[in-house]
This record gives sequence, C-alpha cells and structure tokens, in this order.
Amino acid sequence: MKKPELLVTPTTVRDIKPLAEAGADAFIIGEQKYGLRLAGEFSRNDVKEAIHLAHKMGAKVYVAMNAIFHNDKVSELNDYLSFLEEAGADAVVFGDPAVLMAARESAPNMKLHWNTETTATNHHSCNYWGRKGAKRAVLARELNMDSIIDIKANAEVEIEIQVHGMTCMFQSKRSLIGNYFEYQGKAMDIEGKKKETGMYLHDKERGNKYPIFEDENGTHIMSPNDVCIIDELEDLIDAGIDSFKIDGILKSADYLTKVTAMYREAINLCISNRDAYEDKKDQWIEQIESLQPVNRNLDTGFFFKETVY
Repeated sequence: MKKPELLVTPTTVRDIKPLAEAGADAFIIGEQKYGLRLAGEFSRNDVKEAIHLAHKMGAKVYVAMNAIFHNDKVSELNDYLSFLEEAGADAVVFGDPAVLMAARESAPNMKLHWNTETTATNHHSCNYWGRKGAKRAVLARELNMDSIIDIKANAEVEIEIQVHGMTCMFQSKRSLIGNYFEYQGKAMDIEGKKKETGMYLHDKERGNKYPIFEDENGTHIMSPNDVCIIDELEDLIDAGIDSFKIDGILKSADYLTKVTAMYREAINLCISNRDAYEDKKDQWIEQIESLQPVNRNLDTGFFFKETVY
C-alpha cells in the first residue's frame, strides 16, 4: 500500500527541522507576492535556506506561485522561476497559465502542481492540466469523499487534498479592510503586508467567528472551524491519494509540530496496523481539540456532505 506524502506549511525557516523530525515529507513555502494564503513569508534567502535544510532531512520543498497575476507581475515570473530552479525547489504550485508558460521558457525541468483552490472538481480538469505539463492536481476543498475517490481513480496525475486546517471562504483583490478603516478615519498598519491575526467577522446568530486578514493579494475570509479528518483516513489511503496537506495558516509553530506528529503516526498506523489506528482515533481527536483556540472547533469540512457551490 502506498504511503501518502504528508505536506505541511511552515511559518518560518526555523520550522523546517522540527516539522521534518515530526514526520513532514514536504513543505509549501513562498512569498505572498507570488503565492496565496501562505503560513509564513519566505524571502529568496529564506527559500534557499529552507530547501537546503529540507533536502538535508530528506524532505521536499514546493514553492507557491498560485496568486492571481496581472500584467505588472507577469514580467517577473521568468526570473523567479529561474531562481527557484537554481535553488533546487522540487516543484512550483501554480493556478495561472502564465506560470506554466514562463516555466516552459525559464525552468523547463521544474515539476508543476496545478492548484486553483476552487476549480479542480473533476478528473477531466485534472487531466487537462496534466497534459499541459502539471504532475499534480490539488483538489477543491468543497469536494466530498466519494468525489475525491472517484477523481483519483480516473486521474492521470498525482492528487493532493487538504486534511487539516482552516479553509478560505472568500477572497477579493480589493483592500476591503483597509478601505473600512479609512472610512472610519483610522489607519490600518499593513506595512509590508503583514497578516493581522486578531481580526474576525462575528456572526452572532450562529456564534461563529470568521478570521479575516489582508495582504498583498487582497482580503481573505477564512472558515470558522478547522477541518480535521485524522480519524477518517482509511478510504483516502486505500484510494491511493498521493498527498495529505496540513494547512498552517494563522497557526503557531508549536501547534503545527504537534499536529504533524499526530498525523504522521496516524498515517503510519493506518497502513501498518489498521486495528491500532482504529483504537487510537479518539485519543488523537482529544489531543488536537486541546490545542484548538477557544471557540474554534474541529469539523470534517465537506468530506461527508453533498458538494454544493
């Protein structure tokens, strides 16, 4: 039985070693100038250092280039891709065809992972981009378990899914928070486009708090709960899903390391000793719940719901 890759999003270069020791097989990093909703900001020097550390520990590094690019950014793609190839990045995550075209010119040997976050909802789309050069498709978060398994059965490329963390519910390229502050006659400190981690939209009727932040890519509203399917991995592993992603956006390094270690153990047990995996499910859930921020519950996202857009 194939063991799926455990993919984690570190917050800084310092996270690479402890996360690899906790069981991470691969990392997604980058800078928000080119990538969407990253757990941390990685300069070019950080990228080179992260790749060096990860490779030293037998892990891979994928660099995010899945932002929404306008003409003023397209001219920069070739140079960044050349840098990533020279630095030894294992793959680039893209959504915009402009990245694929630039990679053909400047990094023809670079492995490409297709990720638009929303439109990877059937195997035909995955295979279309596979025939254009992508080696992996990152499925939409809104798919249920049956849809994921069906796509994997018919896919010509690797399949990646998110198994843990918050998900994006809304994005606008506009500076909605900054504009709101300006309307109130206040100033919002987004110098360097640093994420504001303490802002929420509060739904009093449902008692939900939706994290909201603004960066160079615009305004992002995140889910009120964290997806967690550490106790529902059997069908996905049996189906041969290639990569399980833990999204660490707006999470601490300590949280990520502890959750990564639990998923590593869960994946290993699910493959080697299914009975032991079943016996330990409740313990993992209890441990993760103890790490959760107040009023931020765990759920299974869309995995067991009818897919509705």
